Amino acid sequence: MVLERYRGRVGPYLDRWVQPWLTWSPASLSWLGFGLLVAAGVLSFLTRYSTPYLFLPVAVLIFAGGAFDLLDGEVARRTGRASVRGDFLDHVLDRYGDVVVVLGLAASGFSITWLALLALVSLLLASYMGTQAQALGLGRLYRGLLGRADRLLLLSAVAFVEFLLVLPPLVPGFSLARFTIAGVSLTVFDLLFVYFVVAGQWTVFTRAREISRALPRPVLLPPPPPSAPPPPSPP
Repeated sequence: MVLERYRGRVGPYLDRWVQPWLTWSPASLSWLGFGLLVAAGVLSFLTRYSTPYLFLPVAVLIFAGGAFDLLDGEVARRTGRASVRGDFLDHVLDRYGDVVVVLGLAASGFSITWLALLALVSLLLASYMGTQAQALGLGRLYRGLLGRADRLLLLSAVAFVEFLLVLPPLVPGFSLARFTIAGVSLTVFDLLFVYFVVAGQWTVFTRAREISRALPRPVLLPPPPPSAPPPPSPP
């Protein structure tokens, strides 16, 4: 996770952010963050039938959903309410949040559908590798280019960029909303999803390699000696 490297620097700001929420239950914060991501996914879908200016609230909702996703774990740890049940709920809602947001963008008309779906598969596989390490007793694995905080921040930033690109241009008839690369028309969401595919698969590879190296090597036992032939039966 790239953003994990800066956790120490944002510690004082995180302390001030967490303080007002310490009376909330971590599960309530998990559900609140999930609800914000669902709202972002729904608004992304509605841009197909209304206005792309909705990408501004989409950017805000994704950013807020990511903030509450960070907040629930911090509150659980600081109030001594961390539990296996809460961790399980957090993981389930995280995966559903990823699915809703990416599917909403895939259906918005502002991204290539099959590319968005490939990106979603990469995100889910990267998350699976992290939790699989935990299931094998190796602890939760966060290594890689595409942690959840990274992708939510990128989704929020790109939604805001898309909002800026669809504003009325300063020069009539000139638009930056789409880019042509090798004859293919791409939006900024398409470029982000290409990154998600590549970075997601690299994250899967690095996590799988780390898990494989941490697992104990199988012990090869020598083959059992051949059994003695049965005694001849009496005539």
